[in-house]
Amino acid sequence: MTVAKIPLKKRIALKLFKHYKNNQSKLHQLNYIFWECTLRCNLNCLHCGSDCKKDARVKDMPIADFLKAIDQIIPIVEPNKTMIVLTGGEVLLRNDIEELGKELYKRGFPWGIVTNGMLLSKARLNSLLDSGLRAVTISLDGLEDSHNWLRNNKNSFNRAVEAIKLLPQTQGLKYDVVSCVNRKNIDELPQLKAMLIDIGIKNWRLFPITPIGRAATNDLMQLPANKYKQLLEFIKQTRKENKIKAEHACEGFLGNYEKEVRDNFFFCHAGINIGSVLVDGSISACPNLRSNFIQGNIYKDNFADVWQNKYQVFRDRTWTKKGVCASCKSYEYCEGNGMHLWDGQNGELSFCNLKQLELAE
Repeated sequence: MTVAKIPLKKRIALKLFKHYKNNQSKLHQLNYIFWECTLRCNLNCLHCGSDCKKDARVKDMPIADFLKAIDQIIPIVEPNKTMIVLTGGEVLLRNDIEELGKELYKRGFPWGIVTNGMLLSKARLNSLLDSGLRAVTISLDGLEDSHNWLRNNKNSFNRAVEAIKLLPQTQGLKYDVVSCVNRKNIDELPQLKAMLIDIGIKNWRLFPITPIGRAATNDLMQLPANKYKQLLEFIKQTRKENKIKAEHACEGFLGNYEKEVRDNFFFCHAGINIGSVLVDGSISACPNLRSNFIQGNIYKDNFADVWQNKYQVFRDRTWTKKGVCASCKSYEYCEGNGMHLWDGQNGELSFCNLKQLELAE
């Protein structure tokens, strides 16, 4: 059976899930917020989407400015059901995260961080936990040589591993390890899995590197079709083993691999349940989106007003039915793939996961 030929039972489930997605789009309940709190970084990764080294001239947003925007959305959300995730750049280069965390905790918001692990010591983790930290994501991108190559730093692997070891030792902390899979590390995944299991890690997200940012010009970043299929088969087998929960990230529609490599069917929540505030105050959805998806700016717009009255480009995605999507039989389930793969409404889809998998058949 080809990857695009989906069995009847799964097609019925996908059609039912489509109704759920449509309802979510109509409700557009904000429950996940990213704050791009800095573009400064202590690494210079080969695949960086934001090119932080170049853009680090943009100053960090003051905590008070972000909190003002958060206070604006309190009337339209349930704070204790709305996760706030700090991303960058490297979040832990800021020394005032604890101050922000305490303010978010007072307002009832759970919060977490995405980090490369370089600065996550036991002492810093305890300090963050005392300030209300609920979740941590750390990147580990292969064994030592592969990870250090991608992260462009000879110490990054050891630092990341030491930080990762702290996670399963911390009671009540939600966490996961994420891996950017590329041509250099794809064949190391079994060894990497064994290492993570030995450390005690329970949650592992894996995803291919898409051709945006610096990765767009480096052929070693993108997996060829046969290797992409190898990745999905690896995740599928790992899930069957049930020693560590492996998941393909919410990268795109995967045809017959849907529900085989993720808990849920594909659903890009950008602008539907997910919003973000970028370092310059721009109001967007997923931080990985291009600049022409920006919906406003906290320095001139009310965050709640923007969330309720804009974002139509995300909530009605019929504009994506063009190019490779125009004649695709899976479009009704996919609806244009992940929004980060589009260069605005006038652009074209830069990568189709399903088409890539079909090339491997």
